[in-house]
Amino acid sequence: ANGGTIFLDEIGELPLPMQSKLLRTLQEGTLVRLGGQREVRIDVRLVAATNSDLQQLVRERKLRSDLYYRLNVFPIEMPALRDRVEDIPLLINELISRMEKEKRGSLRMNSASIMSLCRHDWPGNVRELANLVERLAIMHPYGVIGVQELPKKFRYVDDYDENRPVEDSGMPSTIPGLIGLDAPALLPVNGLDLKDYLSNLEKQLIQQALDEAGGVVARAAEKLRIRRTTLVEKVRKYGLREETEET
Repeated sequence: ANGGTIFLDEIGELPLPMQSKLLRTLQEGTLVRLGGQREVRIDVRLVAATNSDLQQLVRERKLRSDLYYRLNVFPIEMPALRDRVEDIPLLINELISRMEKEKRGSLRMNSASIMSLCRHDWPGNVRELANLVERLAIMHPYGVIGVQELPKKFRYVDDYDENRPVEDSGMPSTIPGLIGLDAPALLPVNGLDLKDYLSNLEKQLIQQALDEAGGVVARAAEKLRIRRTTLVEKVRKYGLREETEET
């Protein structure tokens, strides 16, 4: 590992005795190999990840405060998947592409199933999504996944919703330059600019949620199942109406 990068996952679960050893290595830049007796100098970059509240663990004395501050040089916060639903189609495409490259099968998902997955809360974040895609590829290899092929807990749209016209579904009926949401496949024959597609779709859905909520951002955020602060950022990003506080 000398001269490279070490990745420590779930740093908050590291036992206290190991925390002391890790802190010493970080401070002095040396370690003793397993079974060895002499110290070896190392030069590595350390990246640590966790889904726990490390500050809370420090308060509970489950994580050494000096180790926390030693690691907290350049923190990067990754929002939960439920707060960035616009990434779900991109992640699904990436996961399917990886399976195809590894020759582990392939599948396609229609727009209704994608829409349904975007409504899920995703407590397991990207890992939960990856496991779902893997399961679908095993159960329906090289098939087209609709809502009925999804496990029950991921079904937020029924058969009627999947097949009815978009104008009856409460979704925007037209988005200039984009395929309809009732299209049977995610990707049209001539292709599309996925980033522009998702941005335009997100903008229209946010505007619709704001209109239905009377401009109250907190209510609109509940409709979209995202945090209020996340919605405020997106409202400003797209130049939509300014946030209105609930009175």
